[in-house]
Amino acid sequence: MYKNIILILVFFFNIQNISAQAYETKKTVSSKILKNYNEAVNLIRKGDDKKALQLLDKVLKKEPTFIDAKIERSGIFYREGDIATSEKILDEVVAVDPNYNNRLLYTLGTIKYYNDKYDEAASLLKQFLKTDNIYKTTKVKAEKLLKKAEFAALAVKNPVPFKPEALGNLVNTYNSEYLPSITADGELLIYTTRIWGQEDFYVSKNVDGVWQRGKPIGEPVNTEYNEGAQSISADGKMLVFTACNRKDTGYGSCDIYYSEIKNGEWMRPRNIGKAINTAGWESQPCLTPDGKAIYFASEREGTKGSKDLWVSYKQENGRWGKPKNLGDVINTPDEEQSPFIHPDGQTLYFMSRGHEGMGGHDLFMSRKDANGKWMKPVNLGYPINTKASEGSIFVSLDGKTAYFATDRQEKGVEGSAFDKKDSNKNTDLYKFELYEAARPQPVTYVKATVFDEITKKRLKAKIDFVNLTTGKSHISAVTDENGEFLVCLPMGQNYALNVNKKQYLFHSENFELTELRDLEKPFILKIGLQKIKISSPLIVSNKPKPVQKPEENKPLPLPKAKPIILKNIFFETAKATLRPESITELNQLKKLLEDNPTMKIQINGHTDNVGSDSDNQLLSENRAKAVRDYLIQNGITSTRISYKGYGESQPIDTNDTSEGRQLNRRTEFIVIE
Repeated sequence: MYKNIILILVFFFNIQNISAQAYETKKTVSSKILKNYNEAVNLIRKGDDKKALQLLDKVLKKEPTFIDAKIERSGIFYREGDIATSEKILDEVVAVDPNYNNRLLYTLGTIKYYNDKYDEAASLLKQFLKTDNIYKTTKVKAEKLLKKAEFAALAVKNPVPFKPEALGNLVNTYNSEYLPSITADGELLIYTTRIWGQEDFYVSKNVDGVWQRGKPIGEPVNTEYNEGAQSISADGKMLVFTACNRKDTGYGSCDIYYSEIKNGEWMRPRNIGKAINTAGWESQPCLTPDGKAIYFASEREGTKGSKDLWVSYKQENGRWGKPKNLGDVINTPDEEQSPFIHPDGQTLYFMSRGHEGMGGHDLFMSRKDANGKWMKPVNLGYPINTKASEGSIFVSLDGKTAYFATDRQEKGVEGSAFDKKDSNKNTDLYKFELYEAARPQPVTYVKATVFDEITKKRLKAKIDFVNLTTGKSHISAVTDENGEFLVCLPMGQNYALNVNKKQYLFHSENFELTELRDLEKPFILKIGLQKIKISSPLIVSNKPKPVQKPEENKPLPLPKAKPIILKNIFFETAKATLRPESITELNQLKKLLEDNPTMKIQINGHTDNVGSDSDNQLLSENRAKAVRDYLIQNGITSTRISYKGYGESQPIDTNDTSEGRQLNRRTEFIVIE
């Protein structure tokens, strides 16, 4: 914390340009006093501060206003760690003659800043910058420190809510723990532990709200080399991390690697590739929950400062594209590190030394505007940020809880190794409730298992989430070997889910998230797929097909299969007019029929009990017919599709609640065998 101030004071105290002779222009001192002073200076140069202090005390007893002696005495107390006494002495010097040495104002202003006296620091630095004969480099440093002091003074007077809570001694130890990341369901914590200089990844599971004892993630992820900053995917199936000095697989000093979990075991890590890694330094990756982008810090060519934040997007062929610099709004001529992109896809947290802040590295937040551009970063405020360097931050799915690491000894924080008398002031993991203005858009998640409806065997199936507002894909993926998937869904949009597997009927779900819901209750689903009965292939004839009228609705054999509810078919209120959001699901049904040319289906329409029986019967028939008409108009033979309306006669839930009535208003199809 005191690195900068130590350098300043070493320069000021040990390389004095003002001699005792300069002071004699104001007051003549005796040769004996001058001799004692010079002898004290020589002792200081030899490292004997104790004897030097005795001589200086003797000098000042005779000459209480001898400024040079006071300055040297202040330096001794500072080197001994008595900053308060050192500051008090320099206060006395400035009180005697504020113009004696302009660098004295800079030095005292720096001490005031690091002693949290920001207003006084700002005042002294302003005085210093008004003086003449200032070196250019010193002026730049003073201007930067002045901005920090002014910002800190205002921030301290307007603190943000901040009550950190240690993650507990099962995670925090006498070693250093830092760089946390957590799976979307909040059940798995990955973090870095440093033991005797060796960095490895540790894992802790959340059981009934308590983080269990951390254990090494093990080989082949942990090696004899250091494993640093990491990012766990939302579903916990992929780990992206930093590894340095791996000559056999690396391209530069530090590269980004990844490992995937298969059958419960982590696979051997692989370099993420030349598109992202260079001969320079790449580190601190953050993988987006949809797996489509990775944010990271780098010193690569094109960096605007010493370290910048970059992003790479996954291409259609599965490879990572050429990284893009996040631009001047985010990156400064100084240093930006540790990006964390929240699952909302709109909020970026990072640490910076270049934006206006309290001290070394502060934590900042930036949001995307309506055009997808990053807005001016906002400092997270005091006391989250201090004059020390704050590290990376991780924000929970609902945006309410933030996790971070610090070596600060916070008053009132229990359960940390800091509380122990023999603590080495190591770095521990903490969490705190993130105040409202700094929260991202809330996000929920869907966690599901896909299996065969009859045999219950887990299935590897394709999943597609579509944003119903834009009609664009939110995420497409494949379930793992256990038929499981976890996908994050930002609030504020409605989504359709379609689960597909060859030789099975597709399954659909609808997630209405335009209004805030209880994020404590994510979507946990068990999805059983119905296998399609394989029929004889359709015989192709060269004879012209008879023209069929779209309204034709010949009765088909009675259905034997279970109805498939089309949860993303929507109609205008009390009408049979299909809404645009229905296109995705309609095309899914169309593709199913195209892929299975012998399949015949019946479309069924249902309503709730609002309105008359006759009106509901007619409405259900018309809605079923509207679906049939769409399919026929888009190339499906009319003889393969029939339709029927059941009105309000077959409810699947109560009609006494709006939720129940919504479920009863449904469109479904049945395979006719």
